[in-house]
Amino acid sequence: MTTDQPVAAQVATTVPVPAPRTDGEDAAPRGGFLAKAFGVTALLSAAGSGLGLLRDLLLARYFGANQGTDAFLVAWTVPETAAPLLIEDAMAFLMVPAFSLALVLREERPQGPDPVRQLTRSTLPWLLLALCTLSGIVALFAPQLVELLAPGLADPRLAVTCTRITAVTVVPFGVAGYLASALRALHAFTAPAVIYVMYNLGILALLLSGHRLLGVRSAALGVALGSLLMAGVLVVPFARRLRGRGRRARRRGAGRGLVLIPLALLPVAAFSLTRQSQVFIERYLGSALPPGTISHLNYAAKVSQLAMTSAILIVTVTFPVVARAMAAGDLTAARDRVEKDLGQAAALVLLGTAFLLSCAPAVAALLFQRGAFGPADTEATAAVIRVYSFGLPAQAMIGVMVRPYFCVRPVVRRAEAPRAEGDRTTWLDWYPVGAMMLGLVVTFTLGVTLTPHFGAPGLAAGNAVGITFTAALLMRGLMLRGIALRLGLVLGGQARLLAAAITAAGAGSLAVRAVTAPLSAALFGGATVLLVFAALGTLFGVPEVRGPVLALLARARRPHAPSPAEGKPHG
Repeated sequence: MTTDQPVAAQVATTVPVPAPRTDGEDAAPRGGFLAKAFGVTALLSAAGSGLGLLRDLLLARYFGANQGTDAFLVAWTVPETAAPLLIEDAMAFLMVPAFSLALVLREERPQGPDPVRQLTRSTLPWLLLALCTLSGIVALFAPQLVELLAPGLADPRLAVTCTRITAVTVVPFGVAGYLASALRALHAFTAPAVIYVMYNLGILALLLSGHRLLGVRSAALGVALGSLLMAGVLVVPFARRLRGRGRRARRRGAGRGLVLIPLALLPVAAFSLTRQSQVFIERYLGSALPPGTISHLNYAAKVSQLAMTSAILIVTVTFPVVARAMAAGDLTAARDRVEKDLGQAAALVLLGTAFLLSCAPAVAALLFQRGAFGPADTEATAAVIRVYSFGLPAQAMIGVMVRPYFCVRPVVRRAEAPRAEGDRTTWLDWYPVGAMMLGLVVTFTLGVTLTPHFGAPGLAAGNAVGITFTAALLMRGLMLRGIALRLGLVLGGQARLLAAAITAAGAGSLAVRAVTAPLSAALFGGATVLLVFAALGTLFGVPEVRGPVLALLARARRPHAPSPAEGKPHG
């Protein structure tokens, strides 16, 4: 892709659009099937999030927030970095289009060698070699890695041990990301959706059985076990799909294959790593603060991120719609979908933000205050949750915008196709990385400035401001990429949602003061926030709020058939 080519032409020529099929196991899924797949994915994602929350609750109960949990969380940086790179972002952007094109080639030459098998044989061995090498490097240089991530730890030995254990996760995470991408391209969604359920079950199994004997090392071993379960649950479904039609293909015929374009992956991988660097900055600066600070930051981040789960799920489902529109050169349809996604994600996240701002102490006490986690830890965690919440809308916006931005780039082409200039990367491909790096500069600068005065909340404030700055830059980059967002419409809707959220947070804060028990405070405050946010969103004419509210009211007012008793005249 060249910079002097029109953007619409770039989009239309970079991604091949296969003709839809209506028969066979590789046919494009119909609407009903996609709705069912969405339901299964949503249910299993919610189950994985619930088990992840239970995992964090047990960590708090068994180990509290101290030097030991800080050491484990430094080691947890390895899987936290590997997961976005190897499972969610970079691997998916590479392998989903690759396997999709392999399926197109399989349809074009059903009697020839199976392109899906060819792609697997040509990529999986090299991937395994690279993953094993990377895992070994992390284990070997664990002391240096711990020193780099958290130089302020008083005793880094436990962190080094846990880091060497979690280094194992690099291999199964990469395999899980590869197999999950292939299965989604093959229209199998259940097994990829269950991987985080298996991951957290592995962690919980070791935590419950080994926390007394092994201490916080049981959590690190659980992370390793969970990663192995993630990959293991995908092997059989992938092998079954690979055997299906592939074994019926003949071995003779022209062997037209696929050529991957590694350069197209580099900006995606770099963006994933720079985005994860926010955690590096927090743990680097937090290691110099009192013991337990890193743990407070971790618990607060986990609670805050729960407010984004629904928003990210919406974006995950609508991403193929945006990608198909961009592949067809219909940038107007892509723009409309992105604008709608921004509104829906903002509505959900701002509602969660208002709830956390008003009910953070009750939520922290309800979830964590038991066992080794005392009232002081609850107060510290609640303070960080409130500050983190200010950055949640920007996090959601980045999740919406980065997907259509990166789907423009080709990651695979036919072997017989001539080498195109699109095999090279341009400055626009690296724009999200630059935006994220500038945001990290803001995060680090504010963290260094505010931490001596405010401690962990100062770190959280730097995070919130930095990610908001990145979101603003990325919105501009999306317009440069060819999706001409109507800024007046988008920002106007965001402003009305923000006004509704601020008012709802204030009302929720007043409501929480009337009760003392954490559960009652969370329920009463949450109900108040929901009602005020819904009422103001409807009053302000925000379609993402007004539409669902009016639909519920219309359904409530719908007359129902009278029962025989109701139909009899009285007197």
